[in-house]
Amino acid sequence: MMRNSLVKMYHAMGIFKYSAISENVGSASNLKNDRNSDDRSTAAVRPVGCDDCPTESIATNVDYEAWVAAHPSALSSFDRMMNAAKGKKIVVFLDYDGTLSPIVDDPDSAFMSATMRSALREVASHFPTAIISGRSRDKVYEFVQLNDVCYAGSHGMDIMAPPRQQRSCDGKFKTRGVDKMGNEVIIFQPAQEFLPEILEIFNELKEVTKEIEGVTVEDNRFCNSIHFRRARTEDYGVIEHRVMSILSKHSNFHVTRGKKVMEIRPLIEWNKGHALEYLLETLDCFDSNDVLPIYIGDDQTDEDAFKVIRSRGQGFPIIVSSKPKDTKASYSLRDPSEVLSFLLQLTKWRRNSSSSMLNMKGFFA
Repeated sequence: MMRNSLVKMYHAMGIFKYSAISENVGSASNLKNDRNSDDRSTAAVRPVGCDDCPTESIATNVDYEAWVAAHPSALSSFDRMMNAAKGKKIVVFLDYDGTLSPIVDDPDSAFMSATMRSALREVASHFPTAIISGRSRDKVYEFVQLNDVCYAGSHGMDIMAPPRQQRSCDGKFKTRGVDKMGNEVIIFQPAQEFLPEILEIFNELKEVTKEIEGVTVEDNRFCNSIHFRRARTEDYGVIEHRVMSILSKHSNFHVTRGKKVMEIRPLIEWNKGHALEYLLETLDCFDSNDVLPIYIGDDQTDEDAFKVIRSRGQGFPIIVSSKPKDTKASYSLRDPSEVLSFLLQLTKWRRNSSSSMLNMKGFFA
């Protein structure tokens, strides 16, 4: 059933495009700044920080402890979770920013700690492990620097994985390459056709935001990110207007929002949930009833992966958040320090467990 779903998703070796959805900007509230009148006329219509917006979060007066009761801590629930995992093949998926590293003002400084890298290395030595990030695949590898990990950049639109045979999309969007160690890999890029326009959009975004202090435009290969965590609050509306003005000229793209970041991405039916399914198939885990995926992430884009795990009927979607928010996750961790604790517990459990049948050597040979 799940394989049929994936085959339909590829649609005879193709990727469905979403219907273009235009965001209504509406009338403007008054914004006091020194930008031009065109910016002021559509500024500050809605907050641009997705996870800080009322439309994306539960009201701030909701008690965190009550939220945790509905999304229990993965640390306090660890023993119960691992009891359910006995005899299963665990596969670990993680986001990067806000999960393996803290959210920082400068996106180029989102370094993971040596302790986190060591814990991740240990996890990858016991379980198939993949990082699915909105960053470019090369940037994520630059931060992580581990070879026994699969990397999926641009929200899964750029995946490097072992050269397994895949019946649902053989040859489509795929090229053979080598990893940093010289091992053969398959690179899967379902948004290749959009690369020239993505570069065009990147240059346009750089131009229209260059005079706004605190804004950084990041080239994530198959999507462009506009970071404004260091920008003045009064400039948020201006940033929104200028980004949306660029988007209006590119009908094959849409905008998504995260923590003080906006992203312009191709209108294709591909997200972190699809990337998770692709990687499970790549790792020969897609159809197996004894596979138990664990996905840990903090961003709105991780919700697609949470939904996939819930639809499978087994697995642990874990949200990283220190405040209540709407989520499809079953469990929670407060911050990257708790992610570290969870990974350390997971490796300790694996070392002490005699029930796991998984042999990692076959996955990354």
